[in-house]
Amino acid sequence: MPRHVRGFDAEAAHAYLSKRDRKLGAWMKKVDRLENGPIPTDPRWRQRFDPVDALARAILFQQLSGKAASTIVGRVEAAIGSGRLHYDTLGRCDDAALRACGVSGNKLLALRDLSARESRGEIPDLRRMATMDNDAIIAALVPIRGIGRWTVEMMLMFRLGRPDILPVDDLGIRKGAQRVDKLDEMPPPKALAELGERWGPYRSYASLYLWRIADFSEVAKPRTNRSQD
Repeated sequence: MPRHVRGFDAEAAHAYLSKRDRKLGAWMKKVDRLENGPIPTDPRWRQRFDPVDALARAILFQQLSGKAASTIVGRVEAAIGSGRLHYDTLGRCDDAALRACGVSGNKLLALRDLSARESRGEIPDLRRMATMDNDAIIAALVPIRGIGRWTVEMMLMFRLGRPDILPVDDLGIRKGAQRVDKLDEMPPPKALAELGERWGPYRSYASLYLWRIADFSEVAKPRTNRSQD
């Protein structure tokens, strides 16, 4: 069974996209000038990570600022006495204790569902994910309460280093594509998927630029803290 290598060559992706799509290439030059060079590869691709823990943190980060979510995560870690959010550690606290940490009712239900699925062996570990294609990983994880396709796509991009992910439901990606193609409106997800065909097999790297392009100005902006950080 073929194994998926984590990460890809950003230099090769940059050269390919610049030649493949001249409109995107022109925007990439603007971004590169502002950021003093091409967007680099992500160092997290070379680090081991725990999929269950990452999903639990993604749940806790939903619809909150990075600072607020980090505070709640810290409280949960203190309450369970561990930096590892799993079935066995989360099980050390009852629902009332987790709610006292600032975990909402819906997020609590999502954490319990994630834990139950982990206990039944339904969450693929990192070794198994290395043998699964993108669609298979998405299909395995989106049934978890509170985990949508976008959340899994962020894991595929930023933790597993999959090179060809285009999160077509992401507003930033849609806005960036609108600016690149000078469209009157943001393309809907289906149309964006068709437009994105030209960026394969490096749609993940194109996405990094589309996010920058969506918010592009001549003044650099602070980096956004995402749940996969």
